Amino acid sequence: MQETRLAVLVLQHPQEQDVDLGTARLLTLQLARGVLRVGLSWPNLAKALGPLAKAGEAPDPRRWAVLYMGSGDDVTATPRGGLRLVDRKGASLPDEAEALAGLDGIVLLDGSWSQAKALWWRNAWLLKLRRLVIHPDFRSAYGELRREPRQESVSTLEAAAFALSRLEERPELLEALTAPFKRLVAAYRASGRRAGAGEKRPGRPGGRPGGRWRGRRGAGKAGGKPAGGAS
Repeated sequence: MQETRLAVLVLQHPQEQDVDLGTARLLTLQLARGVLRVGLSWPNLAKALGPLAKAGEAPDPRRWAVLYMGSGDDVTATPRGGLRLVDRKGASLPDEAEALAGLDGIVLLDGSWSQAKALWWRNAWLLKLRRLVIHPDFRSAYGELRREPRQESVSTLEAAAFALSRLEERPELLEALTAPFKRLVAAYRASGRRAGAGEKRPGRPGGRPGGRWRGRRGAGKAGGKPAGGAS
């Protein structure tokens, strides 16, 4: 069990629960301050946090960041191996360094693109959170098992591990959190199984973020693109 300063909240679409090689539960089981909530909508951040919420204390949305898919330009504007907090237009926040240091936790959406989009639009309180764009400097362990629309597309677990390792300045977290996933993928390959059509959908921050973080088309101009949800 990994102890982290930041909490991690994963909102999973109900239809994503039984997807082969899903990573959301594997992620939260490894984190002392991680929680997986399955559903379509919650009235506010406090309700979504459930057991992570502090009794009698309302969480400050400005101290939480949702992993945000953004556009390809948003990603390429982020240094490879880095991350940024952006506004609704994809511009870096003027108080970015202070805001990053002051985060209490991160939120990821887990589901296909259409599922992540549904979570985004059904939970208007997500718009009050900071938007975190990441640019992983590694390829997903999924490899050929899942088709990726972008080279930087990774699973929900990998996206969270990457973000935590950078935000907490603990590079060892990335390997520690992704090791069980790599073993799972290796066992899956050894079994000779192939991901079914449902799992080979073009990517969803996590996420356009479905099958994995960062691979979905935008949710439109009104509210921007949902955070990268991924399996």
